[in-house]
Amino acid sequence: QVQLVESGGGLVQPGGSLRLSCAASGSILSIYPMGWDRQAPGKQRELVATITTGGSTNYADSVKGRFTISRDNAKKMVYLDMNSLKPEDTAVYYCNLGRITWGQGTQVTVSS
Repeated sequence: QVQLVESGGGLVQPGGSLRLSCAASGSILSIYPMGWDRQAPGKQRELVATITTGGSTNYADSVKGRFTISRDNAKKMVYLDMNSLKPEDTAVYYCNLGRITWGQGTQVTVSS
């Protein structure tokens, strides 16, 4: 079965940047869309960004212009570059493959 592992989370000051990485194994990544979700305590999980097999991207309104999703099919990797981070970006971020499988998540905390 496919396995996804996120990394790159941590504590960042407002206005800072982070790159989240997602490594996939056990599947042919190139045939699936990929994406990132996030979930804050007490809130529903929400879509953050998606990328198709052809590289087309889509973003939640709250992150447009600040986050960039990208993929490297040969390396079976997907990335989320996060800039101008705000406290409201604080959440656990989850990588997904075709909205079929999610990783365990990585914590992003934006605070002074």
